[in-house]
Amino acid sequence: MIIDLTGRKAIVTGSTAGIGRATAEGLARAGAAVVVNGRTNARVEEAVRQIRRTVPKADITGVAADMATAEGVAALIAAAPDADILVNNVGSAHIREYHGVDDIAAIPDEDWLGLFQLNVMSGVRATRHYLPRMAGQGWGRVVFVSSESAVNIPKEMLDYGMTKTAQLAVSRGFAEAVAGTGVTVNAVLPGPTRSEILGDFMAKQAEAQAITQDEAEQGFLAAMRPTSLLGRFAITDEVANMIVYACSEQASATSGAALRVEGGVVRFVG
Repeated sequence: MIIDLTGRKAIVTGSTAGIGRATAEGLARAGAAVVVNGRTNARVEEAVRQIRRTVPKADITGVAADMATAEGVAALIAAAPDADILVNNVGSAHIREYHGVDDIAAIPDEDWLGLFQLNVMSGVRATRHYLPRMAGQGWGRVVFVSSESAVNIPKEMLDYGMTKTAQLAVSRGFAEAVAGTGVTVNAVLPGPTRSEILGDFMAKQAEAQAITQDEAEQGFLAAMRPTSLLGRFAITDEVANMIVYACSEQASATSGAALRVEGGVVRFVG
């Protein structure tokens, strides 16, 4: 399968590292003009430089904007008012240890609301702008990067799981709103991935326990995701491959779907 996105413009939020960074590079390799987004100019400029080094002919630009705020989304839209592809990737999590229900009860309002603003409302606000334009031109792709935590709610990250479930509802609703227009809207559900947030957490755990990162990740899977069929953390490119496919012409019959790249963690047939 050859995915050719020449002539398409893609925006990937939260794309200075991790899954977003791998997705931006994957879309660039497929020929799309890509807008990289992050919170600071320094991180955006470095990501743009890295992608240009690996994909010399890439059409890459960057926009620094905090997608957790309405003002930040407006800044992105002002800098890049049109797009054929929107990947709502930006997100974060609070990784905590879990000892009992008191840990959940102690999660403060600002953690719940902060994650909701970043993980959910960033995508709602961006999609609200770009989706009608895509429908008007008769082609477009929107992808929400959710998580297996959307359907396999982690008790140690309940606030995060809530936002990822909300993304599935939002994705399906937007998909139904543009039915028959040539625009597709899907969600992608990664599992444990060696990305910036979880990868850095595992590296710190490994250092604290004087073990390798692979050993720390195996311990995490055994304790927290024992149903994994993959038996290891995914790498960001493996997730990005699914996202790039969902953005392609070849994925034209896939819409309103939750596409799983979670290594079989979720014990569900369907």
